Amino acid sequence: MAVPVQRGSAMPPEHEFTDIRAAVAALCAEFGGSYWRDCDRDKSYPTAFVQALSDAGFLAVLIPEEFGGSGLPLGAACAILEEIHRSGGNGAACHAQMYTMGTLLRHGSDAQIAEYLPQIARGDLRLQAFAVTEPDSGTDTSRIRTTARRDGDSYVVNGRKVFISRTEHSDLMVLLARTSTRESGKRHTDGMSVFLIDMRQALGNGLTIKPIDTMMNHASTELCFDDLRIPASSLIGAEGQGFRCIMDGMNAERILIAAECIGDARWFVEKASSYASERRVFDRPIGENQGIQFPIARAHIATQAAALMVREAAALYDAGKPAGSEANMAKLLASEASWQAGDTCIQTFGGYGFAVEYDVERKFRETRLYQVAPISTNLILSHIATRELDMPRSF
Repeated sequence: MAVPVQRGSAMPPEHEFTDIRAAVAALCAEFGGSYWRDCDRDKSYPTAFVQALSDAGFLAVLIPEEFGGSGLPLGAACAILEEIHRSGGNGAACHAQMYTMGTLLRHGSDAQIAEYLPQIARGDLRLQAFAVTEPDSGTDTSRIRTTARRDGDSYVVNGRKVFISRTEHSDLMVLLARTSTRESGKRHTDGMSVFLIDMRQALGNGLTIKPIDTMMNHASTELCFDDLRIPASSLIGAEGQGFRCIMDGMNAERILIAAECIGDARWFVEKASSYASERRVFDRPIGENQGIQFPIARAHIATQAAALMVREAAALYDAGKPAGSEANMAKLLASEASWQAGDTCIQTFGGYGFAVEYDVERKFRETRLYQVAPISTNLILSHIATRELDMPRSF
């Protein structure tokens, strides 16, 4: 199935890419609340849903047409993920296949692009894993300790990664590792390199995957590398310049996850306003009470404002312009809007908000993640203070 080709416009964010949004909504209607509740209860991967998205071409939306994709801008990917979350689903099961494209498309070699993109576009391969975070470095990426040592025509990888999602359900993985020490470069971000790992060959040959049980069904894992030997051709971009390469992926990630948060926020607002209009207490709908009505209205306003920031960030990214600050601001505003809307929704539902059958508590847990990942709110504020306001660094 081909993805409807439609470019953006000057319309409000939720009215952009309307054909794509309608197609995604129709697909998601086949995977209702009971499907997601079952996956959440069993902590199982939504394989059928991801396969349906692949078959429909939605996961190949950013891949150029010559390699079998749709060749659409990041804004189209934002629309897809927003609609998934607005439907009550969770795009975290497959969103990495979109945001890793920023690193592979802009920095991958001709050979890497020609070999892998057509297979990813067809759904024959999944690129769902993005391995950056480590147990001891936290959000200070410059202090990662995983190393990749050049040995002839290979690199030998050693180290650990943590909270890396979907590795058990991915064929390929983008890995950030140090090829020289932090102290040896002019900047602390020098000396890191990016690799495209074939996990089918790596697993059991130096790569071990350990699942991490979390409060949401996010398929999180810990990775252990023990003398994993990978071809030198796995290197993406220039050795030692990996941080610059992954920033294209990270900025896309923040924008796309911000779009997911917009979808979550819209789901919460729609759920809350509908319930408030129907639920009767003291012989009238609770939505007549301003104490119920006003918080929902505020959540809607915050969502609309955040959606505009997401669109601005996506437009800059698609134009090839610097988008780091805008990506960070979009992620902060959207994640806070979804969290505000989620809290309001639970308050509106009262005790029923905690009942599994209403899906509110599941979505509440899922959207809480984005206050922390993929970058914490405080680190975003630090970035804006130092990069946009020229204030001194605190670290």
